[in-house]
Amino acid sequence: MSAPGSTLADRGVVVTGAGRGIGEALAAAFAAAGARVVVNDLDADAAEAVAARIGGIPAPGDAASPEGVAALVGAARAALGTVDVYCANAGIAPIGGADAGPEVWARAWDVNVMSHVRAAELLLPDWLERGEGRFLATVSAAGLLTMLGSAPYAVTKHGALAFAEWLSATYRHRGIRVHALCPQGVNTDMLKVTGAAGDVLLRPTAIEPEEVAAATVAAIAEERFLILPHPEVADFYAARATTPDRWLGGMNHLQQAIETAPGGTA
Repeated sequence: MSAPGSTLADRGVVVTGAGRGIGEALAAAFAAAGARVVVNDLDADAAEAVAARIGGIPAPGDAASPEGVAALVGAARAALGTVDVYCANAGIAPIGGADAGPEVWARAWDVNVMSHVRAAELLLPDWLERGEGRFLATVSAAGLLTMLGSAPYAVTKHGALAFAEWLSATYRHRGIRVHALCPQGVNTDMLKVTGAAGDVLLRPTAIEPEEVAAATVAAIAEERFLILPHPEVADFYAARATTPDRWLGGMNHLQQAIETAPGGTA
């Protein structure tokens, strides 16, 4: 088995949503492992600051729309020569349920799922011709379980996981490696706006972005599909699959706790 980080040395890597949080930590960890890193974020100042700090290449812009993804992949190829690793990390977690509204649902689908599909569409021809390529999807534990308080996030992260699984099942024998990064609570700006649901579900066991990045580098070296910085997620995932009624009952008890927590709503 190769040492952690060895598969990243001198590789051309793109990280979306890398201006802060998990994306920033991933970009820094990949650069420390010897990769040449393109730092993407909607916040141009943040992308440039992170790139300057890690010795990377800033490529600010939209990583979700068809035009934005095409521009990003084009800029990355111009800077790196080839894109060896693409980290579809950018995501949004709007609060709401079935009534969140069509615009909110559409935006969540665009950013959390279609950004992955659009990037893969552009990257796969070159990767398949070369016989290698690596796609990392930041799915979150919500993709394996659910996220109370945000139906758009839970549903679209399930979609992101499904697409990552499909990529791996379809192209593994042709040299394409796929990883699904599935942390629970992480101390980022996203956690700060999750309200009562985040306070009940995520904050008690939240870890730092750097811990997520370290787990990711190790998993890439070991060629593991599921990356679980919170190991207990594996047990929750198994319970969801094998005892769904009991698992749903437990989740509903958590929902009730959220509704009675400070700031919670029924």
